[in-house]
Amino acid sequence: MIVVMRRWATAFVAIIAAPIVFALIAGRGLDLPDMMEAGLETTAPTAALLLFAVLYFGLMMDLKLFDPLTNFILRISKGDPLRISVGTAVVALAVALDGDGTTTYMIVCSAFIPLYRRLGMNPLIIAVLATMSLGLISGSTPWGGAATRAISVMNLDAGDYFVPLIPSLALTSVFILLVAVVLGLRERRRVDADLIVELAAEIRAGSRSGGSGGVATMLGGGAHSAAAAAAAAGIGAGDGSTMAAGAGAAAGAGTATGGVGWRYWFNLVLTVTLLVLLVLDLAPLVILFMVAFVIALLVNVPTRHEQGELIKTHGANAVPVVILVLAAGIFTGILSETGMISAMANSLLSVVPDSLGGLVPLFTALISIPLGFFMSNDAFFFGILPVLAESASTYGIHPMEIARAGVVGQMAHMIGPASAPLWVLLGLLKKELGDFQRFAIGWVVVVSLIFAGFCVLTGAISVSL
Repeated sequence: MIVVMRRWATAFVAIIAAPIVFALIAGRGLDLPDMMEAGLETTAPTAALLLFAVLYFGLMMDLKLFDPLTNFILRISKGDPLRISVGTAVVALAVALDGDGTTTYMIVCSAFIPLYRRLGMNPLIIAVLATMSLGLISGSTPWGGAATRAISVMNLDAGDYFVPLIPSLALTSVFILLVAVVLGLRERRRVDADLIVELAAEIRAGSRSGGSGGVATMLGGGAHSAAAAAAAAGIGAGDGSTMAAGAGAAAGAGTATGGVGWRYWFNLVLTVTLLVLLVLDLAPLVILFMVAFVIALLVNVPTRHEQGELIKTHGANAVPVVILVLAAGIFTGILSETGMISAMANSLLSVVPDSLGGLVPLFTALISIPLGFFMSNDAFFFGILPVLAESASTYGIHPMEIARAGVVGQMAHMIGPASAPLWVLLGLLKKELGDFQRFAIGWVVVVSLIFAGFCVLTGAISVSL
């Protein structure tokens, strides 16, 4: 954290170098290759998934698939930064229900980055609202991944686990919306009032004129310019030459009369189908994205040369994400295999006196925030949470409460280096990890503590003295 936030090194270097240095200090140098390989094995599938997810959604954004969503948000926002900020939180909370971080970030960014860029709003607002929403909703629902691990490792019933959490989730969602209001009011004061008035006038004009491009066309450039769409979305479009022309032509096919072309509807059905299959978990995510990308490429960019240009363009955006995910595997592999993670958890638990054993669920919720930041979900939910549950059982506390307490740290996890989808989000926003963490960490810690408080107040986790 210190190295990254102080900008002494890139995130890629810091995430690999720091655990190696401390493993050497701990006298585990000879074990480093095996530990690093073990970590890489856990993140390699995620790295492959992110590669094809970036390629797929990059192509979809080039083809303006999400323009209708942007148009709708624009019309109801009327160019007001406050409404745009709240809209960001609402969409993020809704989309996070699908449980997939990459998909959530792609959809939220594609809808809102053009608006933020047009007004000069701080794009880190998108990042903090999206990560908190994903950590709260996806991190707590039984199908989201994190809670699934806790439910499976402790043999719990998903319904019994989830239903008592619903009031806490609802109340904490309201607080995320309040954070959006605060950030939106701050941006409303900072953004040039004349620019807001100008955008509101453009939105009214665009809404009246309609057409295939609509309001979003004014933000993204020409109606069929893939290069402009990519630039507005914060995704590098390379030199914008052949690939942009090919994708732009595909986007414009069948729109000569101003209507939406058949390829748009094909891409929409393909994307919805992909998201449904993601939720149903009918096949590994990497396979779904790989096949969907090939289908989209064949339909929208049929020539070999244009396909190569598109892959090179979006591949340049994907490579930094992939290598950071692999670096995160080394980070978590060393911390887990050396026993550093277990030692931190046991040390924290040891400070709880026997007389305060009834506070173990609350204590678990509190330590899940820092541990969630540093650890992979596999390491925490498979390695640490069972230890905490066993300790709690000596005080007569059911493992169900420890499982609920464990997900409190998921918002912190979503801004930590072990969260693979975070690198996709930062790539889309073109922001550094340190800049984002400095902006987000205060909000995330406060809302995580509020979530823990609501869990206690609603009885999702118990506290007894």
